Amino acid sequence: MPRRTLEIRGLRAETAGKEILKGIDLDVHTGQVHALMGPNGSGKSTLANVLMGHPSYTVTAGTVRLDGEDFLALKTNERAAKGVFLAFQYPVEVPGVTVGKFLKRAVEVRAAGAKTNVTVFIKELRANMDTLGLAQDFINRSLNAGFSGGEKKRMEVVQMLTIKPSFAILDETDSGLDIDALKIVADGVNKLRGPDFGALVITHYQRILNLLEPDVVHILYQGRIVSTGGKELVSQLEANGYDWVKERFGAEEPVGV
Repeated sequence: MPRRTLEIRGLRAETAGKEILKGIDLDVHTGQVHALMGPNGSGKSTLANVLMGHPSYTVTAGTVRLDGEDFLALKTNERAAKGVFLAFQYPVEVPGVTVGKFLKRAVEVRAAGAKTNVTVFIKELRANMDTLGLAQDFINRSLNAGFSGGEKKRMEVVQMLTIKPSFAILDETDSGLDIDALKIVADGVNKLRGPDFGALVITHYQRILNLLEPDVVHILYQGRIVSTGGKELVSQLEANGYDWVKERFGAEEPVGV
């Protein structure tokens, strides 16, 4: 399969009249894992939500293209059908829709209407549940309803493994996880790594990046990507925090989320 590209140029976005993203330039290719770090209020979650078409945010300038196609012109479900997946920072509960039914429909949408082999689907879903350390009875439970915070985060990765997106945006999937759960989640992400999969991992912490070993690291500050490099940036942040970023680029008030 040819390498796919998610290309972001000059992206600006606002919510409630307040500008959050102030000109984002970023390319993510399949075969790559990018890490996006930054202090609270820098716009990391806003970028994730804008990319998936959250209605609370308005794009005011710039473009996002997937393989040259205008990605912003697509509805949220169309973006997902094109192979872009968002793992939520705070997964929502969906009462009355079981995990199994939800994922079967998601797989059918991803396959553009091609018939799903139910036996193969169930076998793979069960294997993915085992990989993420979730009991098999979760398949027949309402999506995220009554799940613990860690179970919700693991279920996000089960969804990703089952749907097999070309691109995954992981919005602080590691937050709130203990060491064992973190390793399980990282192993799930690493299971998809390869030439047909790209990821944008949004995080505050080095520990998940030690497990994922990103190809590229970006620092988002005050709505802009102010630094791009390798794993050395992660070590620098771990050692010095964001004080050096603020000293270099100015210590303004947070712009958003």
